[in-house]
Amino acid sequence: MNPKLTSRYTDCASYKCLENLRENSLELSLVHCGKEQCTPQHYCTGKRDEYIIHFVVNGSGTYSTGGRSYKVTAGQMFLLYPDTENSYVSDTNDPWTYVWVGFKGILSDNLIYRCGFIKDHLVLDCPDMEPVLSYFEKMLEYRQLTFTNDIRRHSILMELFAFLIDERKTNSSNVENLSGDYSSNIYVSHAIQYIQNFYHQEITVPIVAEYVGISRAHLNNSFQKELGISVQKFIMDYRLHKAAHQLVSTTDSVTKIAADVGYSDSLVFSKAFKKKFHVSPKNYRTEHGTLDSNIF
Repeated sequence: MNPKLTSRYTDCASYKCLENLRENSLELSLVHCGKEQCTPQHYCTGKRDEYIIHFVVNGSGTYSTGGRSYKVTAGQMFLLYPDTENSYVSDTNDPWTYVWVGFKGILSDNLIYRCGFIKDHLVLDCPDMEPVLSYFEKMLEYRQLTFTNDIRRHSILMELFAFLIDERKTNSSNVENLSGDYSSNIYVSHAIQYIQNFYHQEITVPIVAEYVGISRAHLNNSFQKELGISVQKFIMDYRLHKAAHQLVSTTDSVTKIAADVGYSDSLVFSKAFKKKFHVSPKNYRTEHGTLDSNIF
């Protein structure tokens, strides 16, 4: 059994990091953040459970994933997808300094999509680093592990994403206006509301599409456009995140929690949960402890 991780803050001349933060929101949780002035040829590799965005403040390096390598320089940012092999290394002559943020939650797919990240477009320009650095300084300033600081860090993380989305719209003259197709936005909003109300029942994509009043294909296209994921994936992620929250905020059995989030077969639920979180429901509860039931 893996030991339970405890949050910690590291502060030295070339490295600052706030990490192992508890997941306190189904929608979006800050997992870690920090800043590092790397030495030449500083190398990182492996898979992570969360999304991570690195913002290169100065210097340069190389990011490699999916069989491709990207040269990344100051004024750019690059995204690491969860469950994906990747590596990144600082330049020999001009090693980078970067800040980074790791996060997870139901909103993650939507937020990175609206920032402009897609699977084959993982390095984006971020020329205005001053506000970004300000957000990171604030997150690190609120490093004490209190309920109010949880809220403050969550708010700053959302502000960071709002800034990045606004910057994308401002700096990309040829980019699609993500809020322009209001009909798709309405369809997705109605579908999400239905899923949030009835996720514990046996809802399917055709049932949701019928409720919204459009075809299954149209609804899936709307979800892909607005969120970058399918309806089925949203339903599954929503149920599993709800289950994860129940595991650490109640003492209910795995069987009961499975039924509560719409799984009639607890074995099917456990398999899906382990695929999503890389740990069984029982071990997830053990590793994450018990959250305050009133958090978010």
